[in-house]
Amino acid sequence: MRILITFQNNQVPVYFNTDTKQPVQRTLKLLTSALENKFSNGKRALKKCLNSLISIEIEGSEAILHSKSEFDSLALSLY
Repeated sequence: MRILITFQNNQVPVYFNTDTKQPVQRTLKLLTSALENKFSNGKRALKKCLNSLISIEIEGSEAILHSKSEFDSLALSLY
């Protein structure tokens, strides 16, 4: 399943499997909260990834943040 979220005035696609046990809205709320928190309080490497974010893939309780450079892609725990 694919959903678009707005992060830092950009539309970012979020891909995830609908077989997860968590409701979609709760997962998206956790994701946006974690992204905003990390953007304001995160380290330089995380901010670099978030500035060039192109898509997000949710696998279980982790969000894989894909950026324009594959070296800047990171995994972020949602729980």
